[in-house]
Amino acid sequence: MATRNAEAIWEGNLKSGKGTMKLGSGAYDGPYSFRSRFEDGEGTNPEELIGAAHAGCFSMAFSAGLEKAGHSPERVHTRATVTLEKVEDNFRITKIHLVTEGKVPGIDAGTFREHAEGAKKNCPVSVALAGAEITLDATLLT
Repeated sequence: MATRNAEAIWEGNLKSGKGTMKLGSGAYDGPYSFRSRFEDGEGTNPEELIGAAHAGCFSMAFSAGLEKAGHSPERVHTRATVTLEKVEDNFRITKIHLVTEGKVPGIDAGTFREHAEGAKKNCPVSVALAGAEITLDATLLT
């Protein structure tokens, strides 16, 4: 299996410093800062990148599980909301809420939801982030 890489550089103190994050593939290379993480500043932040990774991993795992069960999905769209909160004296990712919708011909809503729950539980990113409460809303599109 492949090993993936990313890197970050931070310059200065926490509040007025700045940094860049870069994916090893070169697909993303951009800024981040205290403001982009804790306020509304420009740039990305670790939680946003974790959300993208989780949404992507979940969508792939969900599609694979559906196909393995004989249901070929036309489309799966997933959004992830990652909550960063102060817990005691530290910040923690406490919750991740996945909202997925999919178009899967010949499947009922209950079976769709069952496979979505399986993907939530077993996708590699969900497993890695198991310290956070992970919730899911799943909607079958017709």
